[in-house]
Amino acid sequence: MKAFIVNGPGVAELGEWPTPRRVRGDVVVTPQRVGICGTDLELVDGTLDPSYVRYPLVLGHEWVGRIEHEVAGVGPTGTPVVVEGIVPCNTCDECARGATNLCMTYDEIGFTRAGALAEHVRAPEGLVHVLSDVVALDDAVFIEPMAVVWRALTRMPLRHRLRVAVIGDGPIALLAAHMMRLFKPTSIIVFGQRAEQRELAERAGADDFLVTPPTDRFDLIIEASGSQQGVTTAMSHCERGAIVILLGLPPHGSKVDLSPGDIVNNDLVIQGSFSYTRASFREVVQRVNNLELRPSFLITHRFTLESVGPALAALRGGTNEPRGKIVIDVAGD
Repeated sequence: MKAFIVNGPGVAELGEWPTPRRVRGDVVVTPQRVGICGTDLELVDGTLDPSYVRYPLVLGHEWVGRIEHEVAGVGPTGTPVVVEGIVPCNTCDECARGATNLCMTYDEIGFTRAGALAEHVRAPEGLVHVLSDVVALDDAVFIEPMAVVWRALTRMPLRHRLRVAVIGDGPIALLAAHMMRLFKPTSIIVFGQRAEQRELAERAGADDFLVTPPTDRFDLIIEASGSQQGVTTAMSHCERGAIVILLGLPPHGSKVDLSPGDIVNNDLVIQGSFSYTRASFREVVQRVNNLELRPSFLITHRFTLESVGPALAALRGGTNEPRGKIVIDVAGD
């Protein structure tokens, strides 16, 4: 079958990959939409922590598809589904307490297993979630990144009427602003880098979009830029008692200076969040099926499986145009 393959750092192309066969406990799915993100660039470039990748690999960890065969408990051929990417062992202590994102055996579709930038993909049946017929595929393709955001937002209880700042203007930052509306904040300010992102940020739910951070302080700061400077900015805009969520992932090995005295005296909570759990993925699927989350307005670019190379180039930027989610229409519909 055709697939977009990363053979090793810096070596990526559309090529031939073995067509997956169905085995007991697995399903074979035809991908329909696949989102690409900055992590895919790291996989292509070879800059991701090597603990989380196995080459050669087929890219594609944000996706929605249709099952190719009837599956008892799932549905008939053609049923629209999303699939959790993290494949937990279900036996280690982390899995037992529900922290499947920390499974002692790291295994993930699009990282250590063949991903969805292909004509077919095989996945464990237990990770498949059925979508309602009323859900648009363009909304469903966001479920994986929304699960990442949702896990970060729900790891600690968030009260209503928070003054919120989101640092970053990429899809994760925009999804964070969009999903924070469910928590009834007083205001959401997005600190971005590109003025062209203003309209997307406002559509996502931001009350204001700034390219120069103000002097204001906030109750909740979500760092979603994945940069060292973003973390520094987050820590410098904390109201006393604030929560800082580190959602972006700076380059491997990055370090920033922190003042323990300020953290203690200001009663701050600094929370990291890695990926998503089975529970957070399931909760996002429920909200999408209930039409509570409809983020398809963030799609700004579309490509085909034959043009993944240009799609990755668009993801790297360099143009003065709004850039939200870049989606590959694998099925060509």
